[in-house]
Amino acid sequence: MNSTVTFSVTNPATGEHLDDVPDFSADQVLAQVKVAQEAFLQWSGVAPRKRAEILTTAYELMIADAERLRDLIVAENGKSQADAEAEVRYAAEFFRWYAEEAVRMQGEYTTAPAGGVRNVVTHHPVGVALLITPWNFPAAMATRKIGPALAVGCAVVLKPARETPLTAIAIAEILERAGLPEGAVQVATTTSTREVVSALLADDRIKKLSFTGSTPVGRTLLGQCAQRVVNASMELGGNAPFIVTADADIEAAVDGAMIAKFRNSGQACTAANRFYVHADVAEQFIEAFGTRISQLQVGDPAEGSQIGPLIHEKAAADVQALIDGAVHDGATIAYQAQVPETAATKAFTPPTLLRDVPADARILTEEIFGPVAPVVVWNDLEEMLSQANDAEVGLSSYVYAGNLQQAMRIGERLEAGMVGVNRGIVSDPSAPFGGVKQAGIGREGGHWGIEEFTEPQYLSVDWS
Repeated sequence: MNSTVTFSVTNPATGEHLDDVPDFSADQVLAQVKVAQEAFLQWSGVAPRKRAEILTTAYELMIADAERLRDLIVAENGKSQADAEAEVRYAAEFFRWYAEEAVRMQGEYTTAPAGGVRNVVTHHPVGVALLITPWNFPAAMATRKIGPALAVGCAVVLKPARETPLTAIAIAEILERAGLPEGAVQVATTTSTREVVSALLADDRIKKLSFTGSTPVGRTLLGQCAQRVVNASMELGGNAPFIVTADADIEAAVDGAMIAKFRNSGQACTAANRFYVHADVAEQFIEAFGTRISQLQVGDPAEGSQIGPLIHEKAAADVQALIDGAVHDGATIAYQAQVPETAATKAFTPPTLLRDVPADARILTEEIFGPVAPVVVWNDLEEMLSQANDAEVGLSSYVYAGNLQQAMRIGERLEAGMVGVNRGIVSDPSAPFGGVKQAGIGREGGHWGIEEFTEPQYLSVDWS
C-alpha cells in the first residue's frame, strides 16, 4: 500500500536526510489489517514444514545481506558498526530458531482422572497480531516478534518506530523474497502513532498485541487492550543493577560492564543502569572501568566510532540532565570520554563514570538510556540487595562473583526476569526474554515466545 503523504528519516549522527517513507493514516492502516486478515486465512493453513522453510530462507537472506542491513541500522539508528552487525546476526537467528520451532508445536492427549473421557489439547494461531517495536533495536525487536508469529500461522501488522522504519521495511522485503504470501506481514509506518494504534486496538480483527517500549506507554496500551480484552504481551522498561562482589574477577567484571553498559550507547532496556561494587574492590574496579570508558571513541559510527549518537538531541539532553542532577546530589564525574568538537549534531553524550553516588540519587531510580555508569559502593549484602530491588521494574540484572554458588544465590534473590551471571549480556533467541513487576507481561524467545501467539483449545471426547 502506498501513501501520497510521507515523512523523512534522518541520520542522528549527521542530520542527513536518508529517505522518505509513507505516513499512513488510521484508515490506511485499517486497510492493511484487512489485507493481513485475508492473508491469515491462507497462511494459517500452510503446513508447518513449509512455514519453517520460508523462515529458514529468510534467515539465509538476512545473513547474505548482513552488510547492507548493518549499514542501514548504523545510518538510521546511530549505533556502532560492531553493534549493528551483531544485531543483524542476532535478529536473523530468530528466523532460524522459529523455523525449527514451527514443526515442534506440542499438543496433549490425556485421560480424565474420573475416566470415561479423553482430553485432546491443540494450539491455534491467535490471528492477526499487532507488533509495535522501538527504535533501539530496529531489526531484532521486529524479528523476535515476527518469527514466532509467522511460525504458528499468524499474520502481522508491524508498526515500527518512526525514527527507524527503514530496517523494518527491509526485513519485510526479505520475507517476501523468502516466499511469504503477500500481505502476511504489513508494515505500518506513521507519525500518527497514537491515533493509528488506538484505531488498530479497537478493530475486531486484531487479536493480539505484542509491544516493546516504555513502561508508561505500556500502561496506556494495556488500558486500551482491556476495552476488548485483547491478548497482550508487554516488554517494558528496565533499571538493571550490576553487582560486583569482593571476590569477583575484576578484569572479567570490567569486560562485562563495558558490554552491559555501552552496547548501543547504553540505549537498551537490558543495559546496566546502576553499579553496586563492594568496598574491597571499588577503587580497583572504578579505575579499570573508568580508564576503559575514557578511551572510548565517540563520533559518527559510519566512520568507525565505538559510541555513536543517542537517537535524537532531546534524548542526549535528557541524559545530560541526569548527569547534572547526580553531580548536584553529590556524585563526582570520575572518568569521561570526549565528544569531538566536530560532531555534526547535539545528539552525542560523553560516556561517563560517576562515583560517590548517593543511594537515593535520581539517576539510580530512572532508566538512563545513555552511556552513563553511576557507581555505588556497598559493604552490607542485605542493604545492597534491598537497594538493587528497589525499583518498579525488574527486567535484567548482572552479578559478578568469584564463587559461583554465591553468584547464583544473589541472582535468585534479585527481582528480575533475567540475570547475567559472570557475563554482561542476557539476550538469547532460545531463552525467555522478559521481566517481572512493571517490566512487562509474557516472554519472548524460546518456546515461550511461540506460545504467546497461540490459543490452546481442548477437545473433551466421550470415551465411555
